[in-house]
Amino acid sequence: MRQKMIDMVHRIQDEICESLAAIDQTTCREDVWERDEGGGGRSRVFSGGSVFEKAGVNVSVVYGTLEPEAAQAMGGGQSLEGDDLDFFATGLSLVLHPNNPMAPTVHANYRYFERGTGDRDGSWWFGGGADLTPSYLFEEDARHFHSTLKDACDRHNVADYAHYKEWCDTYFHIPHRAEGRGVGGIFFDDLRANNKQDCFDFVKDCAESFLQSYLPILERRKDMAYDNQQKEWQNLRRGRYVEFNLVYDRGTTFGLKTNGRIESILMSLPLVARWEYCHEIEPGSEEERMQNVLKQPVDWIE
Repeated sequence: MRQKMIDMVHRIQDEICESLAAIDQTTCREDVWERDEGGGGRSRVFSGGSVFEKAGVNVSVVYGTLEPEAAQAMGGGQSLEGDDLDFFATGLSLVLHPNNPMAPTVHANYRYFERGTGDRDGSWWFGGGADLTPSYLFEEDARHFHSTLKDACDRHNVADYAHYKEWCDTYFHIPHRAEGRGVGGIFFDDLRANNKQDCFDFVKDCAESFLQSYLPILERRKDMAYDNQQKEWQNLRRGRYVEFNLVYDRGTTFGLKTNGRIESILMSLPLVARWEYCHEIEPGSEEERMQNVLKQPVDWIE
């Protein structure tokens, strides 16, 4: 299973990067890196193009021995000691920040973990998901994104779209702002139902569905007209994105506590963000419409 997952995330990274390069008519910077404690990764980042202000698609394959604190950040729902502190983790993680404020930011992450030898009950699991973070609300985009994810879930008995959608709304929530990071998607963790192959097939299907879920949205929005005020609003929303990733995101915590590569861990952050003191939203504006949805999650599929 380790090798199946490694091969899959590298293949999906190649496919996604080929599509992004064709859309933006540019090439990415690639860094192949090693981790002193074991393993490494391949980070690819597009920046400064006409479509993407910053877009990163990373793969990591890391292993070693965890400190107990890092083990808790890793997940799995168990207290650990002894050999169980040995771990293996691999996954694909991407965040795409378009230039145009009408085009949404998108995040996806699919991963596989083992503790110890990975052959005992509870010693292996899959996790992941994808979520959409628009600055301006286009309901057809949210419905398309969620519909694609639901279709992937519906093809696998181990998956539950309704549960994963609610989990995503709960996880990607900024408590100190009392708002969601975006319009959600799916999120799941500690997936070990049935057997490894069934779980892997589901995760692979989700990863392979990413381009279908996002590229039609990007094509509709990337060339729309916008003004400076709308760009400033996008940067304010990106400030909220930074707040979530640095304060609450479990993946960021795990990477930092396992001596991960800092540039790859913080790849998810936007190139530009804004924090305006006591920013006020105009009543009845498109910005308020977006804010209202962030305050109260919506069921995008009836």
